[in-house]
Amino acid sequence: MSLSVSQRGQEMPVSPFRKLAPFAEAAKERGRQVYHLNIGQPDIATPPSMFDAVRKADIRVLAYSHGAGTDSYRQKLAAYYHRAGIEVTTEEILVTTAGSEAILFALLTCLNPGDELVIPEPFYGTYTAFAIAAGVKIVTVTATIDNGFALPPLADFEAVITPRTKAILLCNPSNPTGHVYTQTELDGLLSICQRHQLYLLSDEAYREYCYDGARSISALNLAGGEEYVIVLDTISKRYSACGARVGSLVTRNKDVFQAAFHFAQMRISPPGLGMLLGEAAVALPESYFDENRAEYQARRDLTVRRLQAMPGVQCPVPGGAFYVMAHLPVDDAERFGEWLLTDFEYENQTLMLSPANGFYQTPGLGRQQVRLAYILNLTDLAAALTCLEHALLAYPGRTLEPVLEASEAAATLA
Repeated sequence: MSLSVSQRGQEMPVSPFRKLAPFAEAAKERGRQVYHLNIGQPDIATPPSMFDAVRKADIRVLAYSHGAGTDSYRQKLAAYYHRAGIEVTTEEILVTTAGSEAILFALLTCLNPGDELVIPEPFYGTYTAFAIAAGVKIVTVTATIDNGFALPPLADFEAVITPRTKAILLCNPSNPTGHVYTQTELDGLLSICQRHQLYLLSDEAYREYCYDGARSISALNLAGGEEYVIVLDTISKRYSACGARVGSLVTRNKDVFQAAFHFAQMRISPPGLGMLLGEAAVALPESYFDENRAEYQARRDLTVRRLQAMPGVQCPVPGGAFYVMAHLPVDDAERFGEWLLTDFEYENQTLMLSPANGFYQTPGLGRQQVRLAYILNLTDLAAALTCLEHALLAYPGRTLEPVLEASEAAATLA
């Protein structure tokens, strides 16, 4: 009998926004300029004050902190949430190793192995990996591009709830769609959670980045949500500090907090230097977000305008975050994404994108869709979109007819 990795190890998926990375590296080795629109790594500079805080820190021993994070950082986080209109205490904030650990702790705390987690699809692809690690089954309800990926009807959620269902998870503003959930949508989800005694897990990593005057609504501000809501947060996108790896799990449910804290004790403490970065970050003035929001909105406007002008492309206007989901006139978006890196070039340039099938769980969905991250400066972003425009005209598998996706095919046969 030979050695084998665990079942969960075998099921762990490839990252949907990194799966084409080997082709991108090979293209670069051939001397090609590759514009990365595949991953949410902004090119906006991390605030210098964050680095200064670490340089100036008088540290003789980089010791363990409290398992929930330092008192100093938790107090500053409580003040940050207060400025955002969210009232929480330090005893309701658990500092985590990035938002990733907050997501994992929430699943481990709120669901047992074999329990079901309902998520609107398309969703942040890495949720699948966290669910596998926690032994949780994801059940989806499908949002559509035709209405900008708004929340599916509440009846669709009710239809998939079983005795094994324990929580609903959403990202607001959404990665990958950019949809900003409305008060009505969130109140409807909470009502379902109250009726069926489910947790509402809300990933709010992009809270500050809403456009056209919109503002995101935190699930922590939903009336009657005290026992149901767990917010998952991070400084990664907010401050263009993805490498800091500092996040938080925030909840007023004392039992959930205590159980999550026990999981946190397993890894002893969150990153010490990362929390110093975080303290400096939350001290930044509101003007920091105003400037970045204006820059991201300009990038969004350029991306949407260019995409909507390309024949056969369908692209709703995202209300927040820094992603757009688009339907392309191609036979298969993953095949197209690979072709961009292996066979295509425009003035020795090309781009890397994320095929959207990795953001759906239902087989066949997203086959003609891609997620583009508008995280490059306007000059590079325009060059990348010019490459895409030329590529769509040159691609051998170009088609202006929609490909029948698996779920539609099944419905037709039925």
